[in-house]
Amino acid sequence: MKRRAWITLGAVVLGGGGVATYAVAGPSSGHGQAKRPAKVYDLTLKSTASGKRELPRTGTEQFSMLGVSWKDAGKRLHGTAQVRTRSVETGEWTAWKDLEANVDPLEDPRAGSGARGASEPLWVGPSDGVQVQVVRKDGSTGSALPKGLEVNLVDPGVATAAEQKAEPAAYAADVTPTDSASPTDSASPTDSVSPTDSVSPTDSASPTDSASPSDSASPSTSASPSASTSASPTATTPTAPPSTVPEPPIVSRAGWGADESLSPDPSEYNADVKAVFVHHTDGTNDYSCADSAAIVRGVYAYHTQTNGWNDIGYNFLVDKCGTIFEGRKGGVDLPVLGAHTYGWNRESAGIAVLGDYTTTGATDAALTSIARIAAWKLGQYRADPATTVQLKAGATQTNYFGTGFTAGNSYTFNRISGHRDGYNTQCPGSSLYAQLPTVRAWASGPVQGLKLTSLSGAGLSGSTYYTKGAITAKWSTTTPGSLISRFELLVDGKVAATASGTSTSVGATLALGTHTVAVRAVHQSGRTTTTAALNVVAETTAPTFTTAPKLSLRTGTVNTSAVPVTLGWKAADNAALKSVSLLTPTTATFSPTTTSSSRTAASGTAGTWSMKAYDYAGNTGTSSASFTPVILQETSATKSGSWTARSSTSYLGGKSYSSGAKGASLTWTFTGRSASWVVSRAATSGQAYVYVDGVKVSTVDLKSSTTLYRQAIWTKTWSSSAKHTVKIVVVGTSGRPTVTTDGLVYIK
Repeated sequence: MKRRAWITLGAVVLGGGGVATYAVAGPSSGHGQAKRPAKVYDLTLKSTASGKRELPRTGTEQFSMLGVSWKDAGKRLHGTAQVRTRSVETGEWTAWKDLEANVDPLEDPRAGSGARGASEPLWVGPSDGVQVQVVRKDGSTGSALPKGLEVNLVDPGVATAAEQKAEPAAYAADVTPTDSASPTDSASPTDSVSPTDSVSPTDSASPTDSASPSDSASPSTSASPSASTSASPTATTPTAPPSTVPEPPIVSRAGWGADESLSPDPSEYNADVKAVFVHHTDGTNDYSCADSAAIVRGVYAYHTQTNGWNDIGYNFLVDKCGTIFEGRKGGVDLPVLGAHTYGWNRESAGIAVLGDYTTTGATDAALTSIARIAAWKLGQYRADPATTVQLKAGATQTNYFGTGFTAGNSYTFNRISGHRDGYNTQCPGSSLYAQLPTVRAWASGPVQGLKLTSLSGAGLSGSTYYTKGAITAKWSTTTPGSLISRFELLVDGKVAATASGTSTSVGATLALGTHTVAVRAVHQSGRTTTTAALNVVAETTAPTFTTAPKLSLRTGTVNTSAVPVTLGWKAADNAALKSVSLLTPTTATFSPTTTSSSRTAASGTAGTWSMKAYDYAGNTGTSSASFTPVILQETSATKSGSWTARSSTSYLGGKSYSSGAKGASLTWTFTGRSASWVVSRAATSGQAYVYVDGVKVSTVDLKSSTTLYRQAIWTKTWSSSAKHTVKIVVVGTSGRPTVTTDGLVYIK
């Protein structure tokens, strides 16, 4: 169902009894906005007894940008201009905001008889009320304020398809001046009083409506070099020279909805572009990038309808998301004369970043776009963005740093300079100004901060990487990828693979042998930088086990389910061994130099011990062996002398033999490669001799300060499995002759 459009007549009660009325558009459909041109509303500021000029709180048509202006562009505003606005969305009034009034004058005041002096425009977002005060410098003393002070409200209109799809903001139905501030509003500056006056009959001016935006496309780029050599601007359209670097994406004037009827004069051209001056537009940084086109239209309308210029002053504008907008008409690829840096416009281009960068730095996206557009424009005239250049002063003045310039003399500037380098202004803000060295480095090249961060598919041992062949090099840079032409993977100094400038990795397969690997970054300027070369060995030989896994018994506590053993092995590799892993019957990982590990094994059960060796290239080798620990109870031994059987759950198998008789012995016979004697120990335990295959090999003392059971106290391992006998003989130690034995364990 269609909704009928409606119009409300708002009214302003004017001083002296006058009333001004105008139409306020209401919603005409449930969705979207109709296309409408940009408008500028001019409201005159009234003098007060204190000498300041002000506009009390006043309801207005919707606007999103504002500034103050005065008669005579050659005059300066020696004072402070402050504004506060009412949000359409919330209905709340903002705090006072300062306007930047220290702006560049016209280079030739005679060229614009109708031009006005003006502050920088301030983007405030959709608003429907305004309050203004302008105070002379030093309060009531100092230079007089200029005549004809106005506040200029800019409605950027709706021009692009995206904006037409957006939901409209609400409009104020009435425009009513407010005589006093509410108690909840923020206070005025201490050097001013609260506005109380009404608007005089002369304070309101009709808005200047503009025609529909032009749909024409921006001029195409020509590859022919420019033939212009004159230092003076000309209305003759030059030929666009090709650049040494690619042109970045640029939103054309038609793309952001420029109303070309606001700029009827033909473009003027310089001979070339020797330098680029970076600016900020001031105002909020909290804008949505969806509003960037509207902000650009607002600046355009302000420059043409408030300043009285023939076009927007900047050659290019960049938002915080990195979108580049065509500024002054005449062709993005041509040396269009701008109005951005007083005294230096005739040999330069101006790039403005939307926002205020006094205390906050610009985003990387914005810096990247500044670097790209600066490199492209300077590249058209074979100028290196990192170098300096001599510029001829067009005016006698002093810059922000106190450096004096005399008209007609030449001075040294960075190819990419800040507004403050040429004029006495804080622009482009201290934070953005501090970022200009980064912009120069990014624009000029080579690629900054190139690091080869990893080499996947290869393992590092010492200073050498090892691979089976396939590798992936990964890197990082501080230079944005959009300024990088490509990356090259160098193997032995030759290009083995390439990747785009936005890539962070590339793969290749190496032939067997020893190589060097590096990454080379090619900047869009052609300058290159290369990482330090890595030593890489490609090899496919698997590690080997020079000693297969083997088990040997060790000392410790013996249980029927867990016998203490030592797992031994030795692995080797022709290049570089990385690690060795135990796969079964349990898992563990060992360093390449480790050759043994204390483990436990289940008795009476054959267990397979599998191991895998890894080298740094990723090659592997495996080896395994099977072992069975066997427990021989004391009852299976051949006895000699007097032995007493004892029973306890603490003993292995619940039983043991004990003897204090000197010479009493037990003998076990078995076939295996490792054996351990298991005993009980106490403070009164005695000593025993151990014989292996009939030869006395040890005297073992069973004495212990604490009572211990099932202790493997003596072990013996042979190189291979064979038949052996182990005999223990009671020594009969004086005062503690008793020996308690709990059996023998062997591995077969």
